[in-house]
Amino acid sequence: MIDKTREIALKTLYKIDQEQAYSNIELNEQIKQNRKNINEKDIGLISEIVYGVTTWKLTLDEIIKKHSKIKLKKISPWIKNILRMGMYQIIFLDKIPKSAAVNESVNLAKRYGHASSSNFVNAILRKVEKIDYEEFFKIEDDADRISKTTSMPKWIVEELIKENGIKQAEQICKNSNLKPSISIRVNRLKTTKEELIQKLKQKGIEINEAQQQSNKNKEETSKQEIKEQNFLILNKVKNIENLKEFKEGLFTIQDISAGQTAKLLNPKSGEKVLDACSAPGGKTTYLAEIMENTGMIDAWDIHEHRTKLVEQNAKRLGISIIKTHVRDASIYDENLKEKYDKILLDVPCLGIGVIKRKPDIKWQRKPEDIEEITKIQKQILENCSKYLKKGGTLVYSTCSILKEENEDVVNCFLSKNNQFFTSKEEKINILPSANEDGFFICIIHKK
Repeated sequence: MIDKTREIALKTLYKIDQEQAYSNIELNEQIKQNRKNINEKDIGLISEIVYGVTTWKLTLDEIIKKHSKIKLKKISPWIKNILRMGMYQIIFLDKIPKSAAVNESVNLAKRYGHASSSNFVNAILRKVEKIDYEEFFKIEDDADRISKTTSMPKWIVEELIKENGIKQAEQICKNSNLKPSISIRVNRLKTTKEELIQKLKQKGIEINEAQQQSNKNKEETSKQEIKEQNFLILNKVKNIENLKEFKEGLFTIQDISAGQTAKLLNPKSGEKVLDACSAPGGKTTYLAEIMENTGMIDAWDIHEHRTKLVEQNAKRLGISIIKTHVRDASIYDENLKEKYDKILLDVPCLGIGVIKRKPDIKWQRKPEDIEEITKIQKQILENCSKYLKKGGTLVYSTCSILKEENEDVVNCFLSKNNQFFTSKEEKINILPSANEDGFFICIIHKK
């Protein structure tokens, strides 16, 4: 008999693997389709397997290659994902008996493979049970070793080593495999931090107040006199969007690093502000909160359905100063010249800083994508800078941690536009950690 939970996980992984479906979207869709037949515990296991296998795919494939006489590319996608699932449970999920992981995988192979598939799966997984992983991954080449032990594409590892050194690059890769924390931003327009903490604790939700990282770059930003953090980290909370407090707009879900972009732009009440790449609206709404819902924010996105997300978030949070527009920020509009006091450019990027939230990113990105994405980033920065008033402030940010998308883009812009300036302290690199995503933030001023 087939275990329904694992079958749903398998179908989800197949879609991600073969049709390049986004893990979160496909997982939600599969759960929605099967909601009548599964409970909350089942959903937890499905999510664990899907995100776990997606995160550790490269490492799992290396183990398959070691023990299989059939080349990896010759193994059917169904059987390959069954093997990955079985291995992930054996290696990473201590609460699941290894025998159960093997047996359930064999049952799936009987349905989704041919006559000999179940024997093949059984043989591989029995070998996996006995692996000495430390010995298995003794690799002399640092980039290759880090890639295979942290399940990170080698080209990304090489970029990180080049920019950060071997030790820090390895730590970044390890941190990118951590389970992401759930951080929320208190909506100061509707409540206080203390009031929200009290309400959530009454529901039995464990809370740790988010603290800024004590790394060098963060220490340097103290000169910006960043206001008190309005973020909380929630422990072991499920279905957060179903909470009454969320629906009432007392808080929104946002990573701490992402929130810093709005804080560092530091818009004032009554100002005219542009968020040129705004969807889904986390940073846009934070700007509005800082402005005490007074002034004007134009929020752009290239897709209409994404501007709707901004509108929905603003409505839930009780914000009225945001006006959305379907607009491509890479196309210049002369009519907007020197219109805005403040501009936020959270530009499209490779997303290397948020891999722990979106593990499929690392399998979708390719080295050649860097040139294409930096071209777009440069165009957006060049165009939108012209919309800034004299004496105004612009924040350029990405959720990536590659120098080519960050410092190099900013430096290229500054070399061509001498009316703009920044300082070393205003270029902030936030590396992925247990409680924060990786981010780059640069504050740029216009003379």
